[in-house]
Amino acid sequence: MLGASIVSVTGNKEAFIENYKGILEYTKDSIVLQGKNCRICFQGKQLSIDYYTNEDMKISGIIEAVRYL
Repeated sequence: MLGASIVSVTGNKEAFIENYKGILEYTKDSIVLQGKNCRICFQGKQLSIDYYTNEDMKISGIIEAVRYL
């Protein structure tokens, strides 16, 4: 799908997200992003956003779950 979010998770330590629309929630335990068609929720411990641009971002920490809402 054109414009769909692309989520690449490396182990449980980092995730790369492309084509997201915005950050809805950002805490050490939860990061919620708005995609084109859904919300993407990362849950874990010591989560942080290492970098973000208008098109992509990197999340690191201990990722315990990735949910699509």
